[in-house]
Amino acid sequence: MSDNCGCGQDHDEEMGLETMFLTLDDDTEMECGILGVFEVEGVEGKEFIALLPLEDETVLLYEYKEVGEEIELNVIEEDELFDKVSAAFNELFDEDEE
Repeated sequence: MSDNCGCGQDHDEEMGLETMFLTLDDDTEMECGILGVFEVEGVEGKEFIALLPLEDETVLLYEYKEVGEEIELNVIEEDELFDKVSAAFNELFDEDEE
């Protein structure tokens, strides 16, 4: 079974996406494919990550930071920043499609 996020590609475990586990607020874990880590023009000193849950169709966007050997993900709480990150992701992903 493949997931369809509306991007025109089939996303499933056979795609070969590198995966990671995301721990939710209720301490459950969700396996996600890593679509990419990227920077956003005009947002200095921050990187962001796009994740695709293997059992869902919704792309998740987080602030991404490497702290030593650990990866730290932070929720993007500011609406204006989230809009910029979302637009940058869509622009990058659309470029990959072409």
